[in-house]
Amino acid sequence: MKYYSGEQVAKKIIDFCLGRYKFIFISGNGGSGKTTLSNSLVSEIKSHALEANCIDMDEFVLDTKMRKSGKKAEEGIYRSVDLIFERDGKTYVVGIKSGPNWGNSDQVNTMKKNLRNAKKLLRAAGKKDIISVNGCMYGRDNVPHKVNKNPDLSYCKICGQAFWELVSGDDQLYKKIIQPLDKEAKKRDEVFKELYVKKINEMTKDVVDRFYTKDNLDWDKIIDYVSKK
Repeated sequence: MKYYSGEQVAKKIIDFCLGRYKFIFISGNGGSGKTTLSNSLVSEIKSHALEANCIDMDEFVLDTKMRKSGKKAEEGIYRSVDLIFERDGKTYVVGIKSGPNWGNSDQVNTMKKNLRNAKKLLRAAGKKDIISVNGCMYGRDNVPHKVNKNPDLSYCKICGQAFWELVSGDDQLYKKIIQPLDKEAKKRDEVFKELYVKKINEMTKDVVDRFYTKDNLDWDKIIDYVSKK
């Protein structure tokens, strides 16, 4: 079996995508190295004198759409909990992950314990019928009820269309969610282009001010700038 470094993987991906695709979508379990790969891809793209605009889909969804669906959990109080909402007399405590295969057994056990602790805090605040949920933004799980000998460690794993319906009451939200993502990507792309053009103009002015003589580049000045003692 041949092993590749992160830099080698990034180079192969960019070499394949150049001239073919404008977007690269990275998905993986928690701790699988998505951020490291993303950084390697950005470095490889820049080595081709190009620029990359990265959007973290998890953060975008939690920080925008979820605010319209329920109460975002207070940071530092409910660990592993992203959303708390009530429906039909029940309180749902939700930890949101990207997909169904997001973590290893240790990570899942940590999530279960944190959901259990959140339930204890909510009971102390007067809540009674509390349901722990591991919500996944895509995928499916045919056995959603994960039973544990300790009822407080039991939870429901709800994925894809079922998850979006749970938090919104809209069984078509899993499709509608793509529209604002597209708009956000375009908006950030426009901001990025504006900043990019501004930076190019600043750099061009700097080069002209430093190294132009009689409307031509003075290479002696450039060489002195980068190499002279």
